[in-house]
Amino acid sequence: MPAGYEPGTAVPGAVAVYFADDPRKVYQLKQWLPVLERLDREHPVTIITRNRKTYEELDTPLRTVLAPTFPDLVQLYEASDFKVAVYVNNSVHNFHSLMQRHIVHVHVNHGESDKVCMVSNQVKAYDRVFIAGEAARRRHRVALMEFDESKLVPVGRPQLDLRPAPVLPPSTQRTVLYAPTWEGENASNNYTSVDVFGPAIVESVLAVPDVRLVYKPHPRVAVSPIPDIAAGHREIVRRIARAGGEHVVAEQGDILAVFPGCDLMITDVSSVGLDFLYLRQDQPMFIADRYDDREKLHTDAPISRCADVIDSATIGRLTETVAQRLAHDEYREARAAVRELYFGDLAPGESTTRFLAAIDDAVRARDAHVSQTTLVEVPA
Repeated sequence: MPAGYEPGTAVPGAVAVYFADDPRKVYQLKQWLPVLERLDREHPVTIITRNRKTYEELDTPLRTVLAPTFPDLVQLYEASDFKVAVYVNNSVHNFHSLMQRHIVHVHVNHGESDKVCMVSNQVKAYDRVFIAGEAARRRHRVALMEFDESKLVPVGRPQLDLRPAPVLPPSTQRTVLYAPTWEGENASNNYTSVDVFGPAIVESVLAVPDVRLVYKPHPRVAVSPIPDIAAGHREIVRRIARAGGEHVVAEQGDILAVFPGCDLMITDVSSVGLDFLYLRQDQPMFIADRYDDREKLHTDAPISRCADVIDSATIGRLTETVAQRLAHDEYREARAAVRELYFGDLAPGESTTRFLAAIDDAVRARDAHVSQTTLVEVPA
């Protein structure tokens, strides 16, 4: 049954945030909640869910409703007057919502990343597609045929304007963060290093003198059904536990709250690497490449050009390389140029300003369209 509203009656709100998936993907929505709560001050926001467990799990002051069946969703839209619908992923279920006319449909995704899943033909169905910057524009241009680039609206990455309280305890040691991604929905979207290099990365970092290792995997690594991923994760945790000391395994929590205490990051092709680039531009980075294809990695993920690459040719000397980067960061200047490619020259706070302005523009465009169409006379 529907929940959070009275079926058949209007649900207040100018912006509907549509999320149809189960709790395994709710992290995609949760990272947007603080930004949406800020948006709610100017344009009231309602979150529309389709899965009861997701509905029950969300913890936010925003109005949240459950419309489990397609007829429930249709009735909800017809009874209400939402002006803009926002989508944080490429779920196939988004098309249930896209059937609604007289709404501006905006795709915002759930991160800025060079993963292949960041660009889908599905974006052609949306009226506007919010992107971080020029790298995302090029990504769409290369991947899609006959795509109208005028739909792309650069807004930066509003989540990076947030400053969560640091969670790592202070340490006199230098801190290395290993933050691998998960295996993705399919083989073409698998960028994780957990099964290929994970234990070796951990062992190499643990061998660097005067270093604290923090292991912060993607939320779906620890629950992966893939045997090699699960085994790699368990072995990583085992080795860190055996090492003792100040090392940290952080499977839960906001990774942005981990960044402030880190001196170097090791990650895969994923959004967290770009977030670190934006927030900690002065700190060295390593990118793992499970496919051992340096040329393709540099083409598909420009961030790898200003980082050390971990592959089968370099993993054997990782301890030495990490120690060298902590002492001398030779990619510092290169990272500044790559950061601008991904995010432009936005200063802290400006992404949120752009996002709010872009939503406001969509609201005004919708109202203007509805006003004009109601004035059109229909021939008898």
